[in-house]
Amino acid sequence: MDFLSRYDLLGAFWVTVQLTVFSAIGSLVWGTVLAAMRVSPVPLMRSFGTAYINLVRNTPLTLVIIGASLGLYSTLGVALVERESPTFIEDNNFWLAVLGLVVYTATFVCESIRSGINTVPAGQAEAARALGLGFGQTLGIVVLPQAFRSVVAPLASVLIALTKNTTVAAAIGVAEAAGLMKEMIENESDKILVVFGVFAVGFVLLTLPTGLLLGWVAKKMAVKR
Repeated sequence: MDFLSRYDLLGAFWVTVQLTVFSAIGSLVWGTVLAAMRVSPVPLMRSFGTAYINLVRNTPLTLVIIGASLGLYSTLGVALVERESPTFIEDNNFWLAVLGLVVYTATFVCESIRSGINTVPAGQAEAARALGLGFGQTLGIVVLPQAFRSVVAPLASVLIALTKNTTVAAAIGVAEAAGLMKEMIENESDKILVVFGVFAVGFVLLTLPTGLLLGWVAKKMAVKR
């Protein structure tokens, strides 16, 4: 096990944690916007939301992230960090990976939130409209707060899946856990089982507390029926 000290395991898992946190925040915001589009009274917005969900959700995540790297940076020259930075390539790849994860994961967040919206009694929205509230006010003040309470558990599953999906970021050179695991397998071919075991335990330590914590939150916030 002494060979493990030659590798920055904590640094690699820290990158994985950062990918998860930033992607989770972005996915929650974009997914909520998409959910609002899916239930919008405006046909164009509903059509866009539906088309986006059906297209992106059925596209492999690896293709989405590589597309972000090749399409945005290599083809269009879009940089998400300062080009003068000494760590430009690493930082730009990191944020391109975050963008790809957000684009993809937001589709699952959207569908979870939309299912929560459907659990809110229609009379709630009707009462809000009777009081003179518009669609945006009704959704933001009345519907979404109730919807979020009922979808904590599904969102926890999406977050756990996101944590595991960060391994795909290695495809564009992000130095997260999966990238280090590939390097260690190449360098320590006689210790493959140990390497796999270490990274399996590492991902369990990342996802298990998240699932337990959000499961507890879901029970505390559950709507009594």
